Amino acid sequence: MLRERFTQAMKDAMRAKDQQTLGAIRLIMAALKDRDIAARPSGKTEGISDAEIATMLQGMVKQRRESIEMYRQGGREELAASEQAEIDVIMGFLPKQMTEEETKAAITALVAETGAAGIKDMGKVMAGLKEKYAGQMDFSRVGPLVKAALNV
Repeated sequence: MLRERFTQAMKDAMRAKDQQTLGAIRLIMAALKDRDIAARPSGKTEGISDAEIATMLQGMVKQRRESIEMYRQGGREELAASEQAEIDVIMGFLPKQMTEEETKAAITALVAETGAAGIKDMGKVMAGLKEKYAGQMDFSRVGPLVKAALNV
């Protein structure tokens, strides 16, 4: 499903002569092709799943946010703006992100569901969250919330 959206968005960007969007979509398609090729030896001849694509997209957003930070520290606002434009395009393909309250509620529910009792069960909770909410949460920000829920 996401693959078709990428293709359609690329066609639309080409028709509109929107080079910024087109460039971002081409980056997504290149990263997807790399992941598909890497998945072939494990028997995934059809390519990676939509959940894995969502995880890939989140990783791309994270990389760009880190780049923005570095560019701003170096006084390169034009490069930071370019990275932000790419983030905006990538975020358009991700499902709606959960709010912090929704994230905390999901963590609490999963902690109860898995019976996690302490910090040693953090991996189990994180794996469950990634399985259920791939693409809907920023997992770089979820870790501290899970720790807080397990330390109670």
